[in-house]
Amino acid sequence: MFKKAALSQLNLKDLELQDNVAKLLNQLGKQDSSWSSWTFRKVIMRLGSYSLIEYDHQNHTYGLHPLVHQWSGTTLEGNKSLMQNLVLTIIALSFPLTFTDEDFKYRRKLLKHTTNSIASLKPEDINPLVGTHIAQIYSDVGRLKETEALEVMAMEKRKQVLGDNHPDTLTSMAIVASTYWNQGRWSDAEVIFLVVLEKRKLVLGDDHPDTLKSMAELATTYLSQGRWKEAEALLVAVTEKSKRVLGEDHRVTLGSMGDLATTYLSQGYWKEAEALLVEVIKKDERALGDDHPDILIAMDNLAFAYRCQGLLKDAEALGLVGMEKSKRLLGDDHPYTLFIMANLAVTYREQGRLNEAEALAVMAMESMKRVFGDTHPRTLRCMGNLAVTYRKQGRLQDAEVLQIVALEKMKTVLGDEYPWTLENMANLADTHRDQGRLKEAEALSVEVIEKMGRVLGDDHPHTLITMTNLIATYVALGRSNDAEALKAIVEERRKHCDGS
Repeated sequence: MFKKAALSQLNLKDLELQDNVAKLLNQLGKQDSSWSSWTFRKVIMRLGSYSLIEYDHQNHTYGLHPLVHQWSGTTLEGNKSLMQNLVLTIIALSFPLTFTDEDFKYRRKLLKHTTNSIASLKPEDINPLVGTHIAQIYSDVGRLKETEALEVMAMEKRKQVLGDNHPDTLTSMAIVASTYWNQGRWSDAEVIFLVVLEKRKLVLGDDHPDTLKSMAELATTYLSQGRWKEAEALLVAVTEKSKRVLGEDHRVTLGSMGDLATTYLSQGYWKEAEALLVEVIKKDERALGDDHPDILIAMDNLAFAYRCQGLLKDAEALGLVGMEKSKRLLGDDHPYTLFIMANLAVTYREQGRLNEAEALAVMAMESMKRVFGDTHPRTLRCMGNLAVTYRKQGRLQDAEVLQIVALEKMKTVLGDEYPWTLENMANLADTHRDQGRLKEAEALSVEVIEKMGRVLGDDHPHTLITMTNLIATYVALGRSNDAEALKAIVEERRKHCDGS
């Protein structure tokens, strides 16, 4: 860590802090623009001879002896904040904001040191560049509140010092918006992404990589809000322009292709999504390596595409690989891990492995509540999917209770006509039908079909599935004519979707 920090070319834009860090690193082995491993070993051996530091052979890291740590905390007093700030700065200088699998592994090792060093510091006391780098350590492990506090601090300081239109300020704003997006605060993210996009067009030009990245980020916000056509149009434009300006294998190009595939999935275009995702994963693996975290979400989306096409074995295999990798690389509670777990639980349910589906879904839901909160959209969708598993297990009362709780929260957080809200309403209608509450089931299904037709489209797979389930309700009500008439409409629409 000290060597990496000593050789870093990052400019803190704070002469006093840069000078103090340099003085400390000079004592440890920094020599102008190089590093003396011999000097560092000599210092470490001397400290070790007095039992002032310990070496962790498993993680290959040094640490203060607990008694020394306690003594230094009470003895340094006024200098404690200064020393912690210097150590935090050295941690930040020891890594670039790049995202290879080695980068992620290295930053995970820094988490404990970071938590200890930042404990008594206020966000406003931290250098903006340092704050941005330390925020990435927390972001990597899904600790979004700590991430947000540091990123907002960095953004506000850069606005004050550099101005609203400086490229560094715009980068900070985009990072904050991304964190809002991860927290499910999509409207807040959209507002910032729009500002950043317009300013980057003005300052950097329409074809600059950062401008294209901003277009893709805004599109993902539209996607999350259920505005699929807007998202698709923007992502098609970004993908084509990125291929032409940056090349087909550029990170911005592949990122926009992956996002476009997600848009296709949301609209029920399984084959188109599959083809794009296979291409993205293949190129990402070649460029980044098999274990890069960015590949995990593409794998999870591909597993989703397989499941929607009935390829359950393929979906399961991909989900298991993704979950194992995500746990190993990012940890059990990282958002990527939880997303993959929740998706795999649905695959188990579709395979009829209801007990395994329940166990995994409960684990994912409880972790999401702890990490994201009770009202995060992902938590609510996981609750809705768990309720479907309860219904298939015959636990109709449990299913209904969970669906009603999820539905009320979805209406508040996402709105009455958000696709996930409508999906949960449709599932509640199925529960009412299984409970013998056929009139309630019919009324709810009719309402959902009307809204899905308007929001998703008459030919969307979810609309057709809900119509098929309403046919079952009509049959149970003894209304065979209505059932036959609706069946004919569904069959005709499916023929249209298949192109036959």
